[in-house]
Amino acid sequence: MSDTTRVADSTGNWVDTRAPAWSRPYLRLSRLDRTIGSWLLLMPCWWSAALAAGISGHLQSLSLTILLFFIGAFAMRGAGCTWNDITDRDLDAKVERTRSRPIPAGQVSVTQAFIFLVAQALVGLVVLLQFNRFAILTGIASLVIVAIYPFMKRITWWPQVVLGLAFSWGALMGFAAEFARIDPVALALYAGSICWVIGYDTIYAHQDIEDDALIGIKSTARLFGENTRGALVVFYGMAVVLIGLSLWLAAARWPAWLGLAAFAAHLAWQIARLEIGNSALCQKLFWSNREAGLLLFAGLLADALVR
Repeated sequence: MSDTTRVADSTGNWVDTRAPAWSRPYLRLSRLDRTIGSWLLLMPCWWSAALAAGISGHLQSLSLTILLFFIGAFAMRGAGCTWNDITDRDLDAKVERTRSRPIPAGQVSVTQAFIFLVAQALVGLVVLLQFNRFAILTGIASLVIVAIYPFMKRITWWPQVVLGLAFSWGALMGFAAEFARIDPVALALYAGSICWVIGYDTIYAHQDIEDDALIGIKSTARLFGENTRGALVVFYGMAVVLIGLSLWLAAARWPAWLGLAAFAAHLAWQIARLEIGNSALCQKLFWSNREAGLLLFAGLLADALVR
């Protein structure tokens, strides 16, 4: 298959070069050619799993929880992207970076995409059923936010907030799975993660700012414009403070605080490097948030192990 079939913002990866030709449109629908979104969805899940395990002192099931969250995050990210592509198919056809996605490019039909969505959601459901009843209901509740997110950029300048509500849901799931409840520690972690998502997705949205303006799509990137750096200072700063509040409420020890410091330093580096007119750099900085999230997770995991 020639390179012209690749999605415009794909970089050439195993889907483009090694996956069977028939599977490539579906793998692209689930973004398995660009897994950064799955990793970013996974990070709050892993944070909460490690923090909850540190509080409870029950580490026996932590490895399994981490694995289940990994599978669930990739499955549900794929389902969410497929839903997004179904609802945005007409808009995607008008944007240079997205017009080569499988549905607007005619590689799969809407019906085929919907069937694939259901299949991915069923994988996520199987994962969810491994947890307690409260965690199952908590996970199902997130679907409301996931369902409405694609429509938000048509009606509000703050679609990144709704994305934050959805992408940060995992910050609640670790506590739901471990304690069958959601407490102030989880809520502070959730709020901090939402601020983080608003920040990094604003950077991401700067890649499409010109096309978005032409077709009337709203975003915080368009809202903040030249003031984006200052906005990132606010949202990234709030993320660090709120996550710090979560650690304090959890009586976290020094490894967790070291992880938070590394996380904060990474976010500061992003702000310092940002050039909103440089799409390639915006993409690089957005992708680097996986490493930022992993730094915090490493600290939380170490904290759980040393408690």
